[in-house]
Amino acid sequence: MMGDLFRNQQAMRAMRQAAIQKGVIAVLDVGTSKITCLILVFDEKAHAASDEGVGDLAGQERFRVIGAATTRSRGVEFGETTAPYETERAIRTAVQTAQKMAQCRVDHVIACASGGRPRSYGLAGQVQVEREIVTESDVAGVLASCDIPDYGAEREILHAQPVNFVLDQRSGLADPRNQIGQHLACDMHMLTADRAPIANLVHCVRRCDLELAGLAISSYVSGISALVEDEQELGAACIDMGGGTTGLSIFLKRHMIFADAVRLGGEHVTHDIAMGFKVPANMAERIKTFHGGVVATGMDDRDMIEIDGASGNWGRERRAVSRAELIGIMRPRVEEILEAVRERLDAAGFEHLPSQQIVLTGGASQVPGIDSLATRILGQQVRIGHPLRVRGLPQAVTGGAFSSVVGLSLLAAQPQDEYWDFKMPHDFRAARPLRRAVKWFRVNW
Repeated sequence: MMGDLFRNQQAMRAMRQAAIQKGVIAVLDVGTSKITCLILVFDEKAHAASDEGVGDLAGQERFRVIGAATTRSRGVEFGETTAPYETERAIRTAVQTAQKMAQCRVDHVIACASGGRPRSYGLAGQVQVEREIVTESDVAGVLASCDIPDYGAEREILHAQPVNFVLDQRSGLADPRNQIGQHLACDMHMLTADRAPIANLVHCVRRCDLELAGLAISSYVSGISALVEDEQELGAACIDMGGGTTGLSIFLKRHMIFADAVRLGGEHVTHDIAMGFKVPANMAERIKTFHGGVVATGMDDRDMIEIDGASGNWGRERRAVSRAELIGIMRPRVEEILEAVRERLDAAGFEHLPSQQIVLTGGASQVPGIDSLATRILGQQVRIGHPLRVRGLPQAVTGGAFSSVVGLSLLAAQPQDEYWDFKMPHDFRAARPLRRAVKWFRVNW
């Protein structure tokens, strides 16, 4: 099983490299509320020029966006495909619309998933350097020496990234190759997800006549996009509040060291409004978008919102509710989501990081007042994050709801090394899982 997995990952990595060499590739975010597709064209000359200077963050100068499209998601719940045929139709719509804008066809796509109940593990390994200078073989050997936990037959490894190397007591090395030393150790972060949701997503993509050239967890790519360099370096958490799930990722020294997800999101808030006011879901979404909030003021009792009944008979069922009533419905659910996030942060040992910055992003983070409510519940400084600007990105997809797809573009341009990028001398060995990845990282680094 492990061999098949790594061969699949290596095949996807090879397809991505081939597509980038041809110049065009697509990235796809399949979420609970929307599906977004961006088509990227790669400019190697611009990338070479950016390498000569300082500040080339995650390769955003290497590509530009030439096509973009968003459509309403179908057949997806909690970030997982439940009706593959409907999801396939929505993916086709997004990709074809983006291709029409780009005026070209794409055959390869990199996708991100928000479901699958992600789980993090901290792994460690060590070897003696074969020669005096660390080579690619030594790096492969120390990665292979990491003991993999028994994560279960029904789960899939999505990421297995070396996040720290130690060479003769010198820690914090991003790449030990060509350095002199005798004893090499490595800390690695591994992330797994349920196999069935991942397989369903892969099936839907391939049914759209597309080759899958990569797969990432959405909380990871959202962090790449929404966190600035200092936050990724010193330690920060990215909370991606989507429609069906709220993803959590923790970064330190520019690496993701922990990820998790809460199966609650903005659509649960919309459902509460629909039930409370007895209106259809689309009307509840509109009320939330234009009038929503989570912090009440003295004016909210007098700020009236006109709505009509479920039958659509505006003249007969016209009525008004106060914004204070709307806030009274929305706030408890948002508090529930943030409380669940706080439990995940506490379990991960987030308080041990040198910096505890928290960044909220995602479509559900756009509710007015949510940053102050999150500061009170999470106990840390909180800001609202938006995706980094990349060349050619249309204004319509620059909001927080598009952090994951923009981050996926950045990852496509400059991926982090994964376990399967190296030629392994032998397979992982089974060991007990280490669940508190951040505390593991503090001890090992």
